[in-house]
Amino acid sequence: MQSPLFSYTEQQTQDRYAVQNPQLLRVALTGHDDVLARKGAMVAYQGLVDFDGEVQTGTQRRARARTGEGLDLMRCSGQGTVYLANLAQYIHVVDVDQDGLTVDSAYVLALDSTLHTEVIAVDSQYGISGSGKYQLNISGRGQVALMTSGQPLMMRVTPETYVNVDADAIVAWSSGLRVQMQAQTHSSSVRRRRGDTGEGWELSFMGQGFALVQPSEVMPPQHADIGQGVRAQFGAGQHGSHARNQNNAWN
Repeated sequence: MQSPLFSYTEQQTQDRYAVQNPQLLRVALTGHDDVLARKGAMVAYQGLVDFDGEVQTGTQRRARARTGEGLDLMRCSGQGTVYLANLAQYIHVVDVDQDGLTVDSAYVLALDSTLHTEVIAVDSQYGISGSGKYQLNISGRGQVALMTSGQPLMMRVTPETYVNVDADAIVAWSSGLRVQMQAQTHSSSVRRRRGDTGEGWELSFMGQGFALVQPSEVMPPQHADIGQGVRAQFGAGQHGSHARNQNNAWN
């Protein structure tokens, strides 16, 4: 049998995480350190590999119930190769060091089991109940695979150059950055944020590090509610779930 499809073969590498193509990740398991992956993200595997649901601690369950932020993970263990993907999103491997990484959990595909995760809060400058944003802080030493809707933009943040990002487009940033959630407005009332421009909440980053931005303001479709049709869930911006909480607080 002959076909151009045979050019899409496995990329041979000694790396633990290897992006096979922009939307497919290969993870090598050696029988020592396990990998935690998004539930249901396995598309193929080779070797003797076990998949088990990762049990959340009481602290993690309480944080998830309070904030809506957290990870639904499965533990991949054994010896072999696992291939991971999620809705054909673009995949990027990041080395986490002592500086740490802060990320929206919706964009995590896989991470080393040795890394530590903790839910943190990004507060609104207005102090309005329900208008803050919760994110996931990843610390320790290891690797994490992130996903973006489209090819992302890596923006450098320096003490001389701060960066503002739409709250629905931000994917991750250096944990050492100072962050504030805000809504620029020319009105005396925060209810009229930016008038009719369609722009809403943003995150302002200051310090030394980076901010990863995707070319989309829509959360991945795995967050769709199934019922009377499909309704996509968004992030913390003008149309996001946090914005809906904020609107309820105003009413």
